Amino acid sequence: MKIGLVRRGYSATGGAEAYLKRFAQALLAAGHDCTLFTSAAWPDWPGTRLLTLPGSNPVAFANALEKARAGAACDYLFSLERVWACDAYRAGDGVHRAWLERRACVEPFWKSWTRAFNPKHRQLLALESRLFSSEGAGIVIANCRMVKEEIVREYGYPAERIHVVYNGLPAAAPSPELRAQTREQFGIGASDYVLLFAGSGWERKGLATAIEAVGQVNAGCRPLLLVAGKGNPRAYRQSERVRFLGPVGQMAACYAAADVFVLPTLYDPFSNACLEALAAGLPVLTTAANGFSEILKPGIEGEILENPTDSASLARAMEAWSDPARRAAIRPRLLELAGGFSIEANLRNTLAAIGQG
Repeated sequence: MKIGLVRRGYSATGGAEAYLKRFAQALLAAGHDCTLFTSAAWPDWPGTRLLTLPGSNPVAFANALEKARAGAACDYLFSLERVWACDAYRAGDGVHRAWLERRACVEPFWKSWTRAFNPKHRQLLALESRLFSSEGAGIVIANCRMVKEEIVREYGYPAERIHVVYNGLPAAAPSPELRAQTREQFGIGASDYVLLFAGSGWERKGLATAIEAVGQVNAGCRPLLLVAGKGNPRAYRQSERVRFLGPVGQMAACYAAADVFVLPTLYDPFSNACLEALAAGLPVLTTAANGFSEILKPGIEGEILENPTDSASLARAMEAWSDPARRAAIRPRLLELAGGFSIEANLRNTLAAIGQG
């Protein structure tokens, strides 16, 4: 079968890009023929054709794809982008309309009002509305139940055509040696309590709440918050308890050095960073607005905040997980839980969903 894959743009560190490469490899191994439709230069993929389209904005790219797909003679179009129509759409970026609604609840009214006139948001909403209509996607693959429910609620898309397939990760064993090496490199004591926040888009992921919570933690606990990822540190309150690392190429070292992972996100379809932290044996403190929370048992494997901006509750959760004995006791369970969310399982379930569609 000739399968078209769609991803506008390219990031060397992007989770969607890494996922799409693995998915293409699985398709090629199964004997399928693959073409990637994109708007940017990608590294060469053995066995996969790359077709670059105009893509100065989301609608321009979607329009170019409509013209190109006919000439490419694809039997099946699998998109990771909001486009006008496709056979299968993987909603890895969530529901834009739902995100804007959540954002409006925590920002001044004037910001939401001006955003309504922003061309980018208007284009994404137009594409999303068409995609989740009878003329849009044949099936949708959501990476959590939260996103599935949002698609049904916001657009009336048939629930029976939405398949929930959770994200997966390659198997990787945590390294005790890496923990000691990284802590020494960062100047962190062996017994210091270290929290980790990771990701870009700090406003959406709740960095301000994490920093505020660290400042409210009991003085006897004194955690250190490591912040890994691209952003502007000057926009946040400075504290001796917070250390900005900037973009990190090898996140394994940060996970190894940390004791607890913190992501008080306003909206995240399913945070891969949380899954990576789980695979490193770290309890995860996150919110109900993160699809990852669906696989987490609060109070046992981490904590789930109902209110993403509730810094006091997050501070109490930080204190509750400061006990090394508690973390050591739960670590085997966390590693076992993460092992159930593999790349192989994700690809197998995705291919099964496509076959049903």
